[in-house]
Amino acid sequence: MSSEEQDPVKTICPYCGVGCGIQVMPGEDPGDMRFMPWGDAPVNDGRVCIKGGAATQVVNHEDRLTAPQIKEDGEFREATWDEAYERIVSEMEGIHEEFGADAMGFFGSSKTMNEENYLLQKLARRYGTNNVDNCTRMCHASTVYALRTSLGAGAMTNSMEDLEEEADVLWIQGANPAEQHPIANSNYFRQAVLEGATVIQVDPHANKTTRSFDIEETDRHQHLQLEPGTDIPLLNIVLKTVLENDWVDEEFIAERTEGIEHLKETLEDFDKEAAAEECGVPLEDIELAAEKYATADNATIFTGMGMSQHTCGVDNVQNEINLALITGNVGRPGTGVNPLRGQNNVQGTSDVGAMPNVLPGYQLVDDDEARESVEDVWGFEIPDEPGLTNVEITGAIGEQIQGMYVMGENPIMSEPNANHVADLLEELNFLVVQDIFMTETAEYADVLLPATTWAERGGTVTNTDRRVQRMRGVEKVHENTKHDLEILCEVGTRLFGEGFDFDTPEEVFEELRQVTPSYHGMSYDALGEEGIHWPCYEPGDQGDQYLYADGFETESGLGHIEGVSHQPPKEVPDDDYPLILTTARLEEHYNTGTMSRRSPRLNKQYPENFVDVHPNDAERYGIEDGETVRVKSRRGEIELEAHVTEDIKEGVIWTTPHFAAAAANVLTNDVLDERAKIPEYKAAAAEIEVGVEPSTTGDAPADD
Repeated sequence: MSSEEQDPVKTICPYCGVGCGIQVMPGEDPGDMRFMPWGDAPVNDGRVCIKGGAATQVVNHEDRLTAPQIKEDGEFREATWDEAYERIVSEMEGIHEEFGADAMGFFGSSKTMNEENYLLQKLARRYGTNNVDNCTRMCHASTVYALRTSLGAGAMTNSMEDLEEEADVLWIQGANPAEQHPIANSNYFRQAVLEGATVIQVDPHANKTTRSFDIEETDRHQHLQLEPGTDIPLLNIVLKTVLENDWVDEEFIAERTEGIEHLKETLEDFDKEAAAEECGVPLEDIELAAEKYATADNATIFTGMGMSQHTCGVDNVQNEINLALITGNVGRPGTGVNPLRGQNNVQGTSDVGAMPNVLPGYQLVDDDEARESVEDVWGFEIPDEPGLTNVEITGAIGEQIQGMYVMGENPIMSEPNANHVADLLEELNFLVVQDIFMTETAEYADVLLPATTWAERGGTVTNTDRRVQRMRGVEKVHENTKHDLEILCEVGTRLFGEGFDFDTPEEVFEELRQVTPSYHGMSYDALGEEGIHWPCYEPGDQGDQYLYADGFETESGLGHIEGVSHQPPKEVPDDDYPLILTTARLEEHYNTGTMSRRSPRLNKQYPENFVDVHPNDAERYGIEDGETVRVKSRRGEIELEAHVTEDIKEGVIWTTPHFAAAAANVLTNDVLDERAKIPEYKAAAAEIEVGVEPSTTGDAPADD
């Protein structure tokens, strides 16, 4: 059958969390797939960014893992699936018997589907541990914590569609949607601006978002370019300005919130002038931004990893919640606090319980009633104490942790202080990695399982505004690979005998929705091509485009206001490391680069990492634009090209996490937010050295 005779398959882009619909056209041979636009896709109306258009390029890449492998005497050898399964079961049973269930750690993946992550966390809990986590911990754990505690649900309060149509002010803090969520930026944010909305962007780095709105050329746009780690004092200036001018919604505060007096007490002696100087932003600019937000009919906040990836990440987001609550900007279209999720299923992976403290639907593991309701469906007891997060799991190797099961994650690239992570994995007794490529982490595996890609299998994913959508597979490319769902069911059945006998994603979803209240009313048929926003409690419900119209899902039913005070980063510049290092993503690349660096189209513009340096710092260090430099922190050093630019503030340097040959997370600090346990990626003390010979090897994709 020729490719012209076959129908394209409608599915969801495998990259960021916007959830764009795309079509994949199968060819005459397995793996011969090409991208096609899906013109009436519900989220993106057929538009795609550079990553979506290049998504099929990695499906049949020459680096694909095509057979199971077992490591013997330090070398991998090809194995049968039976051999691989037997080794996994034997090792996991041995660890359980000798060390107990909590000696294993399980990593879910936001690049895999709801059904697969549901099975992984069920496998962990059937094994007897809550040591299961996913990359939410690395990007938005603090956001989830603050939103759940203060409003009720750890997700966007609103949909992108209602924000485009209703928002008068877009407050974008610590996010760069033009590069990290391009279709959200063009389809929704840009359209809102064209219809008269004002944009206030708060970010240490000028970027494509800054320029996409022509911010410097119109009074409807502001860029507040603050020092990294000063988001709390900047927002405290905004909050105090709002209170001083009585730009508050007194009725909303009285009827729907608690804690306003604590906020007022926190700000009573707060010095706005000193705080503005600390932020590096003129006070009058911050006060003007406060007025624009507080006096708008509908104002919305978008928050990103620039806010969450700090040791004070929970407090950063709490202050955004404070601003929304005191101005009454929650619970109606065009308002709210909205985290922009970075991977196509990071929201769903958390929704289905792949976290150490919650079961599916964010039900707390230490809540007896919630735990018992899930146990009734599963048929086994669930541990009642929260487990370790992913960073805590790797940190406990050699002590509590003896084995790890990693599905689709690459902690050597994604976790901070990466050299230390590699040293720990070297000590691990047993490591299973289930992936599509030989990643840096896979190199340390004892058993390596070849999975299928996003284009070869079906399931559901949940996008950044809580829309659950179906992905549909085209065809399997390599005969001896298996779907993640198949692998987990086989491992679970061999370990436990029952509870994992599913043949299709739809069968898994049917059980998933039984134990996930916010998904309970959904079915594959109901999802169709449009998808459904959660919460969807009963069959026939169409889900909610925005939350909290009538009340908050907190214990008191009130939105929680809480004053917070500035906490500097755990590392600040000193004589040895006089610069602040911060990191962020590029439009052309994705996460640890496992897929994007194997795409010729995506790898073309930025085949190697680089560091942005302010011209004054470049002059002080004697750095020429394009020169190779060495960036150092207390944890390691990398060599990369310097880009001299005013996009970054003086005293700050900026780089990306996508490239193995110059991995930013060799440098980043592994200190954690005490509550959310998220690392402080956004601020570390650093130094630059010049006179470095440029590397001749580059960043070879095959090494990823």
